Amino acid sequence: MSLAQPLPGAAIGVWAGDPSPELVAVFAAIADTRMRDLPICNRQLRVEAVGFQRTAAGHWAGAMVTPWAVNLLCLPGATGWPALAACAKHEWEFPSGCYEFTVADEASLGNYHLCSLFSPALEFDSHEAARLTALAAVRALFAEPLAEPAAPRASSRRAFLGLGR
Repeated sequence: MSLAQPLPGAAIGVWAGDPSPELVAVFAAIADTRMRDLPICNRQLRVEAVGFQRTAAGHWAGAMVTPWAVNLLCLPGATGWPALAACAKHEWEFPSGCYEFTVADEASLGNYHLCSLFSPALEFDSHEAARLTALAAVRALFAEPLAEPAAPRASSRRAFLGLGR
C-alpha cells in the first residue's frame, strides 16, 4: 500500500494518483478490526471507494461506502491543502455548491476530510443500493447547479388558442 507522499516543501502527504485502492485497503482493515461486530455496522455493506476524481483545486473527492457509514471524502491531491486539526470544520467548494467537511486523520492515510451522508448506514438493504446512492451523491457534487426556470411569458388568450399574439 502506498501512502500519500509529501510534495517538496509540503508538510502534508499528497495523492498523486487515484487514492481509491489505498482507501479500500485501509477501511477494509478498519472494518475487520476496530469496527468488527459493532452494532452500528450493516452486514449487507462492504468497503468500496466510489467515483473519486480531481476537484478544480486538484484535490481528490469521492464517496466511501463502509459497513458503518457512507461519506463523501476529500484528500489532498495538490498543494494548498488546509492544515487543520482533526475534528475541525472546512468548507469545500464544488460545482454544485459549498459543503462543510470534518477534518479526520488516519495513521495509514494521513489527513483527509469527510462529509457524512449516512451514519450509521443501517437503512440500506443491499450494498448495491448504498453504492448507487454514493455514486448519485458524487455525481450531484460535481454537477453544475440547475438553472432557475425561466419566468413564464405573459400570454394572451389569442396566443393560447394559437391565433397569434
